[in-house]
Amino acid sequence: MSDTSRAAAGGPLRLRDFRLLLAGAATGQLGAQVTLVALPLVAVLELDAPAFQVGLLTAAETAAFLLVGLPAGALTDRMRKRPLMIRTDLLRALAMISIPAAALADVLTMAQLYAVALVTGVATVFFDVAHQSYLPQILPRDQLMAGNGALETVRSTAHVAGPGIGGGLVQLVGAQFAVIVDAIGYLLSALFLRRVEQTEEAPEPTAAGGSLRKEIGEGVRFVYGHPLLRVIAVTTGLANFCTAVLMATQTVHLVRVVGLEAGGLGLVLSASAVGGLLGALCAGRLAAVVGQARVMLLSVLVTGPFALLWPLSGHGLPGAVLFAAGSAVVSFGAVVYNVAQVSFRQGACPPRLLGRMNATLRFLMWGTLPLGALLGGTLAQSYGSRTALAWCAVGILAVPLPLLLSPLRRMRDLPGPQDDGGTDTDTDTEATVADAVTDAGAGADRGTQRHAASADGDERASPAPTA
Repeated sequence: MSDTSRAAAGGPLRLRDFRLLLAGAATGQLGAQVTLVALPLVAVLELDAPAFQVGLLTAAETAAFLLVGLPAGALTDRMRKRPLMIRTDLLRALAMISIPAAALADVLTMAQLYAVALVTGVATVFFDVAHQSYLPQILPRDQLMAGNGALETVRSTAHVAGPGIGGGLVQLVGAQFAVIVDAIGYLLSALFLRRVEQTEEAPEPTAAGGSLRKEIGEGVRFVYGHPLLRVIAVTTGLANFCTAVLMATQTVHLVRVVGLEAGGLGLVLSASAVGGLLGALCAGRLAAVVGQARVMLLSVLVTGPFALLWPLSGHGLPGAVLFAAGSAVVSFGAVVYNVAQVSFRQGACPPRLLGRMNATLRFLMWGTLPLGALLGGTLAQSYGSRTALAWCAVGILAVPLPLLLSPLRRMRDLPGPQDDGGTDTDTDTEATVADAVTDAGAGADRGTQRHAASADGDERASPAPTA
């Protein structure tokens, strides 16, 4: 039986290569979640950094999406994806190892933390674009929802376990040494990827020999010419902007306002991530029951108001519980939304444009992260972390607006794959969406059958941050 037949018969976990890809994602994500706690604590506890510098550190981690987001897609489409992911894993491991090495030599500074954050951010941009473009080479199209669901379950599990482990390690060995776990995670990820046996398709000669600017433009035109991808970009970009405000503020708030130590901080972030894990487990079935388009809208519309619990969190255990509860519900909605939109993106794009499409969307959606981090750090420094979290909550409430103002609000399911010939103009894509809206009955039935099949076994998908 072929790999494709096995995936169709028993789900993506029956494929050895997908299991290896999943294992690599598990180790890399677990290490990254430890660093989510440890790196800002290096700044706060070891270097006594003010709130603005902590926000600047978060901005440095995400600045790569603005700096190299667009060319990363075109360059990735010119390369084989698996070797690229292995190289970026090794680079990130080396960067993280430099922190404990500098601490042992007593030369660790904020400048080095900024540099490490920037280097790992650039490597992560290339890794993520390659990873999302590589999955459709391993799985058939009708298994992408289940495959993304399994990957998101792994990511969400790491979000639950990683911060708690990170907080405990910080208290045991210090924040500057806890990041070693992240380096080990990247090395294990590279090892698992090396064992993947799937023969990777070589990049098309036209992509390898063309103008980089022209190739970037082709990806931008494809995204801009697709009305649903446009609204996904706006919605996710706004959500990520607010997430960055939260990321830049939460460590300072939980340590200096709520009064948590490193272990307590890790436990709060782990409890917050439980919502994301539940979302990962439920997303496939929710999409099958209510429709892929509807679940995108409802997931952010219903869960967004719980962000108001963040600025209400005060000192002590009640404040920690409020913060964790708000984050858990918002994370549930974000993960369900991500599963639906990532699976749609991978299925709607021609294979030769996957890297550029993913990079263009990441530039638009994740490029807001450094801006949000700078705003969060500035607000927390000038007016306090509670005010920063209040503005963050207001932004979360506005996230569903682009979806409510788009054709998606009238759809049950998202349309099928777009023909490659429609990438240069808006006409064919607009017609596809119009057909999906007016032919809601038949399209919904087909979509229900498609997503019901992918909901058996593993479910759902991913980021974000937060995305």
